Amino acid sequence: MCHGTAAGRLRRVKAAPRRWFVYVVRCRDGSLYTGATNDVPRRVAAHNAGTGARYTRARGPVELVWKRRAVDKSAALSFEARLKRLTRDEKLRFIATPRARLPAR
Repeated sequence: MCHGTAAGRLRRVKAAPRRWFVYVVRCRDGSLYTGATNDVPRRVAAHNAGTGARYTRARGPVELVWKRRAVDKSAALSFEARLKRLTRDEKLRFIATPRARLPAR
């Protein structure tokens, strides 16, 4: 008979690392917003609820038009920053091309 508690017998399992994504949403006015998150559906819902980025609050609802998985948070933020530097036309071409690479700048 074991006298330990159930909590004492549970093994601590390391949580799986969160997956990070870079995403682009199209706002009601047709503008594009680029972001990075570890939960795309939750983030898009936040934008649509008016609790997301300040930019999208007055431009909702938004529609997810593109997303790509990143290796980690650092890579996602770096990719997001590079994507934000593109012109609107460059962004549209980029998100319309599967497996596209960002233009060198």
